[in-house]
Amino acid sequence: MPPAETLALYMENRDELLKYAARIVRDRASAEDIVQEAWLRFSDRLQQDGEVNQPLSYLYTIVRNLALNLVRRAAMQSKVVVAVPEIENVVHDTPSAEQVLYYKDELKAMADAVAELPERTQIAFRLYKIEGRLLHEIAARLDISVPRAHQLVKEAGLHAARRLLGDERSPK
Repeated sequence: MPPAETLALYMENRDELLKYAARIVRDRASAEDIVQEAWLRFSDRLQQDGEVNQPLSYLYTIVRNLALNLVRRAAMQSKVVVAVPEIENVVHDTPSAEQVLYYKDELKAMADAVAELPERTQIAFRLYKIEGRLLHEIAARLDISVPRAHQLVKEAGLHAARRLLGDERSPK
């Protein structure tokens, strides 16, 4: 599907996509973010694969998944932690010392990989992955466009993944 046709498809259905997302997340601003992110993911997929069967359905699926993820994340953040009196002999899912060391090493490798990237890319990655900021917030903070913020986060994630998998290619 040529880029002009995909953009036309998106623009023709943008309002309906916004309504759809807003019904799920119950917030117009969040729906705007979701639809923007969906467009970025949709266009990335088209660039990679060249063609998508039923592009409108695929776009709605992306919007639905992003909206549901946002709702789940909000539900997890709003959970209240209740103090429980100490109970003896309670089985905990505490990781073993070996697991703790393994994950510390993984975290260190991830931090080292991200540290190799330009400062702006590091900031975008930290804001998105660690602080859970939305792309439009990152774009505003870094004074860049939302697609550029998405690109920075994606580049950082790919670079870190390559490093964790042992690929020694330098950052783009």
